[in-house]
Amino acid sequence: MARKKTGGRPDLKQVNAGAAAIDIGSTMHMAAVNPEHSDVPVRSFGTFTQDLHELAEWFTACGVRSVAMESTGVYWIPAYEILEQHGFHVVLVNARYAKNVPGRKTDVGDASWLQQLHAYGLLRGSFRPDGEIAKLRAYLRQRERLVEYAAAHIQHMQKALMEMNLQLHHVVSDITGATGMQIIRAIVAGERDPGVLAAFRDVRCHSPIETIRAALVGNDREEHIFALAQSLQLYDFYQARMLDCDHKLEAVMAELAANGDKVVGDPPRARTKTKQVNTPSFDVRAALYGMLGVDLTQIHGLGPQLALKLVGECGTDLKAWPSAKHFTSWLCLAPGNKISGGRVLSSRTRRSSSRAAALLRLAATTIGRSDTALGAFYRRLAARAGKAKAVTATARKIAVLFYNALRHGMSYKDPGAAHYEERYRSRVLGNLQRRAKAFGFVLRPAPEQGELAVS
Repeated sequence: MARKKTGGRPDLKQVNAGAAAIDIGSTMHMAAVNPEHSDVPVRSFGTFTQDLHELAEWFTACGVRSVAMESTGVYWIPAYEILEQHGFHVVLVNARYAKNVPGRKTDVGDASWLQQLHAYGLLRGSFRPDGEIAKLRAYLRQRERLVEYAAAHIQHMQKALMEMNLQLHHVVSDITGATGMQIIRAIVAGERDPGVLAAFRDVRCHSPIETIRAALVGNDREEHIFALAQSLQLYDFYQARMLDCDHKLEAVMAELAANGDKVVGDPPRARTKTKQVNTPSFDVRAALYGMLGVDLTQIHGLGPQLALKLVGECGTDLKAWPSAKHFTSWLCLAPGNKISGGRVLSSRTRRSSSRAAALLRLAATTIGRSDTALGAFYRRLAARAGKAKAVTATARKIAVLFYNALRHGMSYKDPGAAHYEERYRSRVLGNLQRRAKAFGFVLRPAPEQGELAVS
C-alpha cells in the first residue's frame, strides 16, 4: 500500500483554509497564503500605505478571510488597521506563542510557518479592544505620556529654584500647587522681593508667611531665571495639551454612553472626595457611571482615574473572557500550573507587561494601609508570605470585583476589616476543631484568658 504524502506538513486537518499570515518588518512585510490558492504563496510588500492596500487586494484575490500577524513593535498597527478596513479578520499573535521550529530562520520561513499554524487553528489571538474603546485607550495613553513630560519640567523648575537657593520645595508640599505656582510666576515676571512673594501664600498652606519669606531669599542670577522661565513655559504647554486630551476623552465617553443600552440615573454618593493629582478636568466618575451603569469607585483602591484607565485597557463589557478566572489568568495574576509527571513543578504567576495588571497592583499597594476587608487581607498575607505575594493576591481580588461589576453589574459594599478578621478567626477555629476531633480531642475556651485549650 502506497504511503500518503504530506508534503512536509503535519498530517492535521486544516480548520481555516482561507488563512494567511504576515511577517511584520520595519521596511518590508512578508506575506504568505495557502499554497493551493496561489502559484506564489509567499510575497514581499513594502510598508507604504499603497503597498498595504495592494497586500489587501492580493489577499482578496487568494480567497483569504483571516490574517495572522505578530505584534512587532508598532509596525503592525498600520497593516492591522488597513486590513480591518478591507473586511479581513485580523488576529494579533504574541510572538512567544508562534516560535518557529529549530533550523534556518528566514522571513519567508517565518511567514510560511505562521500561515500553517493559523490554518490549523493553533494560534490564539491577543486581546485588542474594538471601535471607540481603542480610541479611548489611545487618548488615555497619550495623556499619560503628557503627564510624564510635564513631570520632567517640574523637576527642571525645582532645579532652577535650588540653583538660586530659593527653598520653595521645603515650605510647600507641591511647587505646582496654588502657592507654589503663584510664586514661580511672579519670579518669572520679575518680582524679587521676598515679602511680596510670600504674600502669594494660599490660606490652605501649612507653612507660616514668615517661613516662606525666609525661604525666598536667594541668589538671583540671569541664567537660572532664564531656565526657570523656559521650564515654566514648557510645563504650561503640556498642561494645555493635557486639557486638549481631556476634551477628546470627554467626547468619546459621552459617545459611548449615548450608544450604550444602559439606563442610569444619578451616581451613588462618592466614597471619598479627595481629589487626585493630574486628574482630567471633567467629572470622570460621573462620566464612567453614565457609560457603564455601575460605580467602579465603590471598590476600594479604584479611584476615578485608575478605573478609567482599566476600562480603556480592558473594555466596557469584558465579554472576551468567559469567567473571572479567565480574566485573572490573562492578567497573569492567577497561579501558574507547571506540571510534569503528575507533580507540580511550579505555581508562580507568569511575568507580564500588561498595563491593566500594573494598575491593579498599584491599587493593591495603596489599599494595604486602609481599614477595609481588602486591606486586612493584604496585611494578613503580607505577614505570612511577604509583600510581593500579598500585592499579587490582593490585585487578583480587585480584578475579580472589577470583572463582576462590569460583566454582571454586581455592586460592591465593603464589610470592613473587623468583619473580615472575624470571618478569618471563625474559619481558623473551625479547622482546629476538625483536626482536634480527628485525633480524639475536644477544644474548649480557656477559663480565664478566653483562649482555646485542648482536653
